[in-house]
Amino acid sequence: MQRIDIHPTHTHEKYKLRRGNPYPFGASFVPGGVNFSIFSSHATSCTLVLFEKHAPQPFAEIPFPDEFRIGNVYSMMVFDLDYDNLEYGYRMDGANNFREGHWFDKSKVLLDPYAKIIGGRDVWGVTPDWDDIYHHRARLAFDDFDWEDDRPLEIPPEDQIIYEMHVRSFTKHASSGIKESHKGTFAGIIDKIPYLKELGVTSIELMPVFEFDEFENSRPNPETGETLYNYWGYSTVGFFAPKAGYAATGKFGMQVDELKNLVKQLHKNGIEIILDVVFNHTAEGNEKGPTISFRGIDNKTYYMLTPEGYYFNFSGCGNTLNCNNPIVRGIVLDCLRYWASEYHIDGFRFDLASILGRDPWGAPLANPPLLESLAFDPILAKCKLIAEAWDAGGLYQVGSFPAYGRWGEWNGKYRDGVRKFLKGDGTVGELAQRLQGSPDLYAPAGRAPATSINFITAHDGFTLMDMVSYNYKHNEANGENNNDGSNDNDSWNCGWEGATDDEGINALRRKQIKNAIAILMVSQGVPMLLMGDEMGRTKHGNNNTYCHDNELNWLNWDLLKQNNDLFQFTKNCIGFRNAHPVLRNTWHFHNLDYVGSGYPDISWHGVKAWYADWSPLSKTIAFMLCGKHAKGGTVQDNYVYVAINAHWEALWFDLPQPPAPTKWYLSVNTGMPSPNDSYTVGGEPLLDNQQGVLVGDRSTIILVAK
Repeated sequence: MQRIDIHPTHTHEKYKLRRGNPYPFGASFVPGGVNFSIFSSHATSCTLVLFEKHAPQPFAEIPFPDEFRIGNVYSMMVFDLDYDNLEYGYRMDGANNFREGHWFDKSKVLLDPYAKIIGGRDVWGVTPDWDDIYHHRARLAFDDFDWEDDRPLEIPPEDQIIYEMHVRSFTKHASSGIKESHKGTFAGIIDKIPYLKELGVTSIELMPVFEFDEFENSRPNPETGETLYNYWGYSTVGFFAPKAGYAATGKFGMQVDELKNLVKQLHKNGIEIILDVVFNHTAEGNEKGPTISFRGIDNKTYYMLTPEGYYFNFSGCGNTLNCNNPIVRGIVLDCLRYWASEYHIDGFRFDLASILGRDPWGAPLANPPLLESLAFDPILAKCKLIAEAWDAGGLYQVGSFPAYGRWGEWNGKYRDGVRKFLKGDGTVGELAQRLQGSPDLYAPAGRAPATSINFITAHDGFTLMDMVSYNYKHNEANGENNNDGSNDNDSWNCGWEGATDDEGINALRRKQIKNAIAILMVSQGVPMLLMGDEMGRTKHGNNNTYCHDNELNWLNWDLLKQNNDLFQFTKNCIGFRNAHPVLRNTWHFHNLDYVGSGYPDISWHGVKAWYADWSPLSKTIAFMLCGKHAKGGTVQDNYVYVAINAHWEALWFDLPQPPAPTKWYLSVNTGMPSPNDSYTVGGEPLLDNQQGVLVGDRSTIILVAK
C-alpha cells in the first residue's frame, strides 16, 4: 500500500491545520504534525492553547472550527510545531451553572486528561509561581525507549511476595548510600535492586506515581514551621503521566524513560512492579478546589454530583469520579492499557476500589461495568488486579468484592485477626482461617487463596515496630490535633508507650515483630511486607504520615545495621516461603488426604498432637502441612509444622510425626536470640527431641521434615 501524505486544509494565523482523528484521545504524532483530540459532551466550543516550555503566556490560541467536531469530540491536526519545546492545554466554553453541574470558564487553561507528560512540578518541592495561569502543563511524549526483549514477568499470583514502598521515602534519607542526585527517585530504586534481591521479594508495589501536586493543601507545621505536603500522592492530577518530581531527570522532562528503565531493570532481576492507582477521586477536590482538568472540561460527566450540584464524597477527599459512566470508564481502561503496554507494568492496586462499583448516585452495583471490563480486558488479561475493597463512604467488601475470577483483595480481616492474636485478644478460629488464605471469605465464591493479599502493616497505620511500641496513635506532627488517622490499631506497646531502654520490653518487641513476619510468611495467600519493617523502621507512633517529607517517612538505612537480626530473620523467612510450594497452594485446603499420603493436606494441633484447642480463650494453635499435597498434589515438597504460642508462659508442644524416615529440623524459633532464631534453607539443625518442643512465651516455631 502506498503511503499518502497528510496535507493541511485550513489555516489560523500562521498555523496550518487539518481535520483531526477523533481517536486516540490526547496528543499524538502524525506525519508533519500533531493530532489533538478531546471529549466534552456539554462544551459549546474548544480552543487549543499552545505554550513554549515554562513560558508565562501562550504563543498561540487556535479555536477548533465547527467542522472539526464530530459527535462530542474536538479533533485537529496542527503542523510544523516545535515538539521538544511545546506545552499545550485547552479552553472550554459553555454554561456555568452550579446546580446543573456545569463549571465552564474559558478564562482557564485546562490540562488534557490524556497528557503523557506533565510539566509544572518538574523538581520535587520547588515552590511554583502561584500566579501562573497554567500550573500543570501537558507535553508531548516520544515513544523511543529501547525495551530490548523485556516483557511483564507474569509470576503466578500465589508465588508473589509484595514489598510496598514509597518512591521518595525509599532512598531519600542521607543513609541510603546512593548517588546524591538519585536519592528519592526512580533511579534510586534501581540502585537498591541488589538489596531487594537479597531480601527475596518478588514484587514491589509503588505508592502513587501518577503526576500529582505535592503542594496540594500544603501548609506550615504549626509546631515546627516545616512545610507539610501532599506527600503520599493519593490525589491524581494526570492519569497517564509519571510523577516528574520522582525522577532524577524530571527537570529535563525525562521521567518517562527513567521510570521505564526502572521497570526494565526490575524485570531483568526477576522483580515485578505493581502500581497503586487512584481512580476514586482527583486533585480538583470539592467545590472550593482548583479547576485543573475534568471540572472545566465536562464536570457533569466526570464527577458524581448531588441533585443540587455538589460533589458526592465517597473518597473522603472532596469529590468522587463517576467511574461507571461509559466515558469515565473508557479513560480508566485506556489508562491501564497504556501503562500495561507502554510501561510493561505487571499489576495494579486500586485505592478505595469499592467506589469503582458505585452507580452515579452512589449506590453499590451488583455487576459494576468498570470492574467487569477490567477483569475481562484482553490487554490486561495477565495483569494483577488488586482491590482495596472498601471506601470512605462505609462500603466494606472484603470477601465480597465483585471479582469476576480476577480480582485480589487487600485482606483487612487478615491484618486485624493476626494483630489481635499477637497481642492476646484474638481467637484461634479466626487465626486459623487467615492462615489458610481465608477460605471462609473466598472459597464459597470459588476464589483462590491468592485472592487474599495478606498484610499486617501498610502505608496506612503503624509500622511493625510501632505496632509493638504504641497503644495509641501520636499524630500531633500532622497539625490536626491528633484527630486524623485511625484509632483502631489493635496494637500493644509491650509495657511502655514509645521508645525505652528497658531490655526486657525491647526483647519482647523484637520477638513480636518476628512472630508477625513468621506468621505472614507461612500463611496461604500473597504476603505483603511494608517497606522498612524488615529493619525495624519507626514513625514514632504516627499512623498517618501522609504529609511529611522528612525522616518520619524516609527510610533510615542505618537501621539495617542496628537491627540486622530483624533483616536476617525476615530474609530467612522469605527464603523458606520461596523454597516450599506447600506454603503457596493454588486452592484451599480440603482438610483431608486426597493423594493417598496417609496425612491430610492440613492437620491441626495444639499442645497435644492432633488435638487443637479451639476454645474462645485458647492462646495456642499449631498445624502441619503435608508436602505431598503441595499445589494440589502436582508437586512434591517437605512436610512443614508451625506452632504459635500467644500465651505469656512457655508451653510444651507434642509433635505429630512426619513419615519415616524423615525427621524434624528447626527453621524458625522466635523465642531464641539471633542468630539462632532462624536458619537459611538447607542450614536447619536437626531438632534434638523429635517427640516434642518447648515453645517459649509469645513465640512461634517452624519445623521442616527432611
